[in-house]
Amino acid sequence: MSQQTEQNARTVRRGGAAWALVITSVAGFMAALDNLVVTTALPSIREDLGGALHDLEWTVSAYTLTFAVLLMFGAALGDRFGRRRLFLVGITIFTGASAAAALAPGIDSLIAARAVQGAGAAIMMPLTLTLLTAAVPAAKRGMAYGIWGAVNGLAIASGPLIGGSLTEHISWQWIFWLNVPLGLALLPLARLRLAESYGTGAPLDIPGTLLASGGLFGIVYGLVRGPADGWTGSLVLTGLFAGAVLLVGFVLYSTRAKNPMLPMRLFRSRAFSGINAASMLMFLGMFGSIFLLSQYMQGVLGYSPTEAGLRMLPWTGMPMLVAPIAGILSDRIGGRPVVATGLFFQAAGLAYLASVITVDASYAAQLPGLIVSGIGMALFFAPASNLVMSSVRASQQGVASGANNALREVGGALGIAVMASIFSAQGGYETGQTFVDGLRPALVTGAAMVALAGVAALLIPGRRRDDRHLAETPTERAPQPVLETAAR
Repeated sequence: MSQQTEQNARTVRRGGAAWALVITSVAGFMAALDNLVVTTALPSIREDLGGALHDLEWTVSAYTLTFAVLLMFGAALGDRFGRRRLFLVGITIFTGASAAAALAPGIDSLIAARAVQGAGAAIMMPLTLTLLTAAVPAAKRGMAYGIWGAVNGLAIASGPLIGGSLTEHISWQWIFWLNVPLGLALLPLARLRLAESYGTGAPLDIPGTLLASGGLFGIVYGLVRGPADGWTGSLVLTGLFAGAVLLVGFVLYSTRAKNPMLPMRLFRSRAFSGINAASMLMFLGMFGSIFLLSQYMQGVLGYSPTEAGLRMLPWTGMPMLVAPIAGILSDRIGGRPVVATGLFFQAAGLAYLASVITVDASYAAQLPGLIVSGIGMALFFAPASNLVMSSVRASQQGVASGANNALREVGGALGIAVMASIFSAQGGYETGQTFVDGLRPALVTGAAMVALAGVAALLIPGRRRDDRHLAETPTERAPQPVLETAAR
């Protein structure tokens, strides 16, 4: 074994599964939270910094764009140069950019800071799962993924609540200052308590990285700008068309490359293909629904941002209660039935909400839909992570996590874009009734997409291992990790 191979194979055990779970969950929470935390703070940001509506939209979109585009690249860097090392780099970038956003003197500098935030999150987020997987014994990963998924799901769903509460009671800058002490606390903990691990040691796939990043940029840019600029706008159409062409080129290139960033043969696995399709469709329905329902509670029912967020807790807070149980269930009976059940629950909850939404709907009428949707979301997160990570070899878990997160982000951007377009076509912000007229068909669309995700989940094999994609080629073959105990 060469010295370089020994270095790539070496893993140093530091603090065990509990520390890894705490560190990766908090890091994932920060990255996921910033997807939607800004939405309820936009009026206050505009009052302080100025800027047109187009500029305010970019304070949300800049983060989504760089986050989605760089996820697979961040995972590939971790596999090549050390997952813990790049995880630390990602936390540093994210924390520094959060401080820069809080101190931004104008709207342009805030948008720039948000873009850098997204880049740091793209490096940090996919490595949370690979680092957690390396630290937790296989028999207990379902429960660990359940807790990790609960924290991430709570962050995504409670972003508007946290952003609204901080803006209402302190100032909008605190939605960014919140990340700084968390990031500063994570840096020494991750350095001392996480194990270092590597992928195969293959060189970076530069052509694949450029094709994938460029393609995702074009697609996400078009999806983000479509509702605001119009789907026939020249820049929107150019972004969507060029992005699609580059992604097709990425697929064709990756089928022939010696060391591709994302081996296309992974998609021969029904498990890998099914869970990625389900994840993208689930995020499409979930993101768009939360985006519109949060506005409905404030704009139509008259709740403050904090009051609206509290009333969403039966949905948004449910992952903290149910997801760990879902993880344990997936260990015992397999991930497919738990994921599919969760998706059908969430689809039913959204369909119910679409049927009871009115301009003066009582909270009691909405509550069953919120609870059922929350249970469904909680049942999805933990087993989905387990299915992704168990569908590939250990050396490919970084890129698998990056691909899954990238597809989720694209699904989320697509969900907001599609459901906002349906909302605008069928209703609008003019009156409470026009808002409800647009919200109902949008929620029906969200329910349909999540139900379709449930169908995709049913195509995932059961406990019988679908391992055709696990056969190693000579260039991908990597030695088993050599474990060393740190004498500290």
